Amino acid sequence: MKSQRSRLDRFIVCREGIKRSHVHQLLAQGRILLDGLAAEAMSQVVGPFTHVVLDRKVLQAEQPRYIMLHKPPGMVSATCDEQHPTVLDLVSAPYAKALHIVGRLDFNSTGLLLLTNDGRWSRGVSSPQRGVVKTYRVQLEQPFRSDYIEAFAAGLYFAFENITTRPAEIRRLSDFEVEVDLVEGRYHQIKRMFGYFNNRVLNLHRLSIGPLSLDPKLQQGAWRELTQSELDTLGVEHCNREALPSGGQV
Repeated sequence: MKSQRSRLDRFIVCREGIKRSHVHQLLAQGRILLDGLAAEAMSQVVGPFTHVVLDRKVLQAEQPRYIMLHKPPGMVSATCDEQHPTVLDLVSAPYAKALHIVGRLDFNSTGLLLLTNDGRWSRGVSSPQRGVVKTYRVQLEQPFRSDYIEAFAAGLYFAFENITTRPAEIRRLSDFEVEVDLVEGRYHQIKRMFGYFNNRVLNLHRLSIGPLSLDPKLQQGAWRELTQSELDTLGVEHCNREALPSGGQV
């Protein structure tokens, strides 16, 4: 994902089409405000959510957004698709087009999906190195076998990509239903892991990402913004907002 951070002088030059020497003059006269304070140096960093004002003209006022969505089946986890509706079509907000998806779910999979316009936060949530555990409830075509537990914990080797999956935990709920914990999210990973044992996944539902569980009040297709406490619970660096909502379905 392309960086959205820039030096102040470059930001002003690109936005206003003026010379860099003129930016220095504006700075000296205190006419550039960053987050309500007079800018102090040409080299100050303007991030994607820095509030920038020049002579009372707002140049940037983007708010960080963090969304929890209950994905229904039959929708693509993508920002756009020519053949199918996407999860972004469900977000009825003016900022929807600026959002991207944090860890996709397959077309017919359901459950917790996160969306944001904060690239640094999404990388922190998705990176296997951070060890954020994603928990899934899985319905199987064939009965569960106890040897799955050791195999998942050891990691499964896929020759096509020449990769071995990271250790995963599996818990039996019934003969045909299990829960799986992953810290990575490779393409169709859970389906392929059970396919390794010739056992087809009939249904896949994401229950949680780290300590953040899907809000039971959210019906399929519904969404809401994450609360400040939920963001803090995830333990991933995020951009603070003056007033994050306390919850409630949108």
